[in-house]
Amino acid sequence: MLFNGGVLNAATVRERILATLDTWLAEEGMPPVKPLSGEDLMHAVARGAAYYGLARSGRGVRIRGGVPRTYYVGVESAMPSVPGFPAPLKALAVVPFGMEEGSEVTIPGREFGLVVGQTAEFRFFTSAARKDDRAGDLVEDFGDQLEELSPIEVSFPSGENSSEVVPVSFEAVVTETGVLQLWCVARDGRKWKLEFNVREKVKG
Repeated sequence: MLFNGGVLNAATVRERILATLDTWLAEEGMPPVKPLSGEDLMHAVARGAAYYGLARSGRGVRIRGGVPRTYYVGVESAMPSVPGFPAPLKALAVVPFGMEEGSEVTIPGREFGLVVGQTAEFRFFTSAARKDDRAGDLVEDFGDQLEELSPIEVSFPSGENSSEVVPVSFEAVVTETGVLQLWCVARDGRKWKLEFNVREKVKG
């Protein structure tokens, strides 16, 4: 085990962690944990952040990963709704599998109506199996192929007293800290942002 971070500078904390892990391992008939030596714990995180900055500018080796799932936003069909039945829902891929943290993508060739000036609900979905969907792909009749995440309710300001439907395109950003930012971009340059953490465990 390699300890990292100033909070673990206290020997008592490290010993307690090792003792707990060794207890679990002993129950499984496995050998105890071997602690590894590393940099000064008080400066390890700061040094890592500085090196990451160098790697981002091309002056270091960057370990590349990527999001382990494809993410989608629910889009209601423009078909006339039938009284008593919800409008058909499609799933628009906004973050493809493997998209690297610290990168962004513009959803090409698609516009959607965004309601501003009143509360709206956004439904998000994810899939670990659909690895070939690209940003902008629209999935219909997805059934059990996608897992739905907790919906987000938000009220975007319209700049006016009444609500309106604004044609927008989407831009997706996955930050270095694992936050998905979905930007709704209007033709006149106005922008609204939704965000959630893509590192959180998806509940099955």
